[in-house]
Amino acid sequence: MAQPPQARLSYSLYHLVWSGLDLLFPPHCGGCGCLGSRWCPECAAKVQQPADPVCILCGVPLDAEHDLCRDCQQDRPRYRALRSWSVFDGPIRNALHRLKYRRDVALGEALTPQLSEKLVSLHWPVDLVVPVPLGRKRLAERGYNQVGLIARPLAMAMRIAYAPDALVRSHETRSQVGLTRVQRQENVRSAFHARHDRVNGRIVLLMDDVATTGSTLSSCAEALYRAGARDVFGFTVSRAVPRHGLHTA
Repeated sequence: MAQPPQARLSYSLYHLVWSGLDLLFPPHCGGCGCLGSRWCPECAAKVQQPADPVCILCGVPLDAEHDLCRDCQQDRPRYRALRSWSVFDGPIRNALHRLKYRRDVALGEALTPQLSEKLVSLHWPVDLVVPVPLGRKRLAERGYNQVGLIARPLAMAMRIAYAPDALVRSHETRSQVGLTRVQRQENVRSAFHARHDRVNGRIVLLMDDVATTGSTLSSCAEALYRAGARDVFGFTVSRAVPRHGLHTA
């Protein structure tokens, strides 16, 4: 299996800071709540990855040997490809909920080793990491973008440039939770704006925490292409798959 490149000094120091905080304030695992680590080996071992074969575009598991899922055949997404490290279930679902709703901000760094290993295996020639942004209202309420807490240490570990300001929401949108695929697409249509000076000519790794239908990522990719991005690949921590239900909250 491919291994991540040697992390640069900035990530090593970042990891050292979190390790020091763990010694001072022993953490609880984001997956199971046990005392001693932010992401315990037992939970890491339980992570289920999307089973092959998967759609070559959106990465959703397929029931048979086909290249494209039905949704991508009917409405091709704007990104080049989307892949996810895990299935949105079990410990990883618990961990992402803690990160998103309970301010467990240390989890992003704790997941970096497994995420970087998955990203290396994809062999994508990306040179810029961009997180899916929150709207101003939701960012003010939460105080942080949970996707940025995952994307930043991953970019540092992979030695890829990180641009959290490259993409913004041009207007507020409803939560995607509970919406149908068509409603999700309409909800985020033209909802994003990308900065030409940040993405022009770049091959972008667009990151989100959970992919459900991929509508948000596709809308973001459209904005990045309009701003001059050379290519856009989507990468998420988790994927909600049909057999586990499509709701992410």
